[in-house]
Amino acid sequence: MNGKNLRIRRIMDPTTGKTVIVPMDHGVSLGPVRGIATINDSIEKISKGGGTCIVVHKGIAAQLNQQIMGNLGLIIHLSASTSLWSEPNRKTLVGDVLGAVRLGADAVSVHVNLGGKYENEMMEQMGEISSQCIELGMPLLAMMYPRGENVKDQYDIEAVKKCARVGAELGADIVKTNYTGDVESFREVVKGCHHVPVVIAGGPKMDSEKALLKMVKDAMAAGAAGISIGRNVFQHEDIAEITRKLAAIVFSR
Repeated sequence: MNGKNLRIRRIMDPTTGKTVIVPMDHGVSLGPVRGIATINDSIEKISKGGGTCIVVHKGIAAQLNQQIMGNLGLIIHLSASTSLWSEPNRKTLVGDVLGAVRLGADAVSVHVNLGGKYENEMMEQMGEISSQCIELGMPLLAMMYPRGENVKDQYDIEAVKKCARVGAELGADIVKTNYTGDVESFREVVKGCHHVPVVIAGGPKMDSEKALLKMVKDAMAAGAAGISIGRNVFQHEDIAEITRKLAAIVFSR
């Protein structure tokens, strides 16, 4: 069993192959928003609720309280941009895989937006990180989205399907992308990834918990390997309880 296989067991359930990922890297893009301003409190609640792993940047990873992490796996995010910039969809690398190894990461993640004028830069970045991951035995989570001036609808099945496949083609071990809105169309996304597990993004904070839970149920019915949902978890009134509800859906199939 190689390094990737060993580490991936810490971010995906080894029995079911499913995962409940909670991204908490929003401090770079949005600042210290509710739910991550006091991030240790939220992490502890996610751990108690049965989450599988979290996503943070290297600065937060270096200061994590290991006691509150419990059994949570650690994914270090290597891409960044801020909402203050004129081109927030243009992600740049802010770390590397060797640095993540030193911090004890179980995986790394990169963000790639396709459909804009900077997609070539982000694909090049992913290619570089993917090669580092192969060399160092580190799993790679690729956050693949159709975003840019050439994208009319970021939930369009053909656009999402293409983005997910690009992630698989460039060496992702897990692909994260938008849910397309219904079981049948998302089943095509999953099928098109050629056995690379697909997890759904949560997007902006949703008004209805019911709508969130239905989206996750439908995605799992379509063959998703789980979720990667941030704001709809760490900004929930009861973080541990919503994590528990989401985990129950993901791991029931």
